[in-house]
Amino acid sequence: MPVNIPDNLARIRERIKHLEAQYGRAPGSVQLLAASKAQSPEVIRLAHTSGQLHFAENYLQEALAKIAELGDLKLAWHFIGPIQSNKTRALAEQFHWVHTVDRSKIAQRLHEQRPEALPPLNVLLQVNVSHEATKSGIELAELPELAREVAALSRLRLSGLMAIPAPAPDFLAQRQAFALLREARTTLQNLGHLSCQHLSMGMSADYEAAIAEGATMLRIGTDIFGARPGSSAPAAASSKAP
Repeated sequence: MPVNIPDNLARIRERIKHLEAQYGRAPGSVQLLAASKAQSPEVIRLAHTSGQLHFAENYLQEALAKIAELGDLKLAWHFIGPIQSNKTRALAEQFHWVHTVDRSKIAQRLHEQRPEALPPLNVLLQVNVSHEATKSGIELAELPELAREVAALSRLRLSGLMAIPAPAPDFLAQRQAFALLREARTTLQNLGHLSCQHLSMGMSADYEAAIAEGATMLRIGTDIFGARPGSSAPAAASSKAP
């Protein structure tokens, strides 16, 4: 059956509204990012006609082609993939948000390469809350020092934190992982980093738990676009409380 992107977007937005109310969140406090990895510009354009403005990409070259082709639309582009040092210039020049800063060298390059004519680049610090050796992200103990370094860079804005926890077996375990990121944000705010407002956490399989723990940005791909091209996996169901 063909994927109905407008219907999927409407369903997810309604679900987010319901969950905001259920968990005492302010209406509109959770922003939906469409994770558009491997989706064509035509598919992104269709999502835009349904009111989707924020898109998140994992692969730089793929993203740059889409940004160029969709330049007639007023979209906000978020980078959510690993960052290589030789790719920072394009990120600094073409993106509105970068979610995966996890070392000072990358932050310094983004700062130096951000055009002066543009507003400061919104950056989020990626935290490895599950301590996975194969996953990017800074350890919680190292976060205050990196936050201090980023906050000192005038062409960057320390806007929040991001995490991709390891898959958890149940709703409560999902919440526990996301709670670590929420608590880390509180720690940074108490240190004076008041611009550190956002929590980028939660995907198709666990976004209810993320909303329950304070997510402000959800990175949703499968539940909007269906299985990625070349994948036969069924759409993931969002997590639900027991």
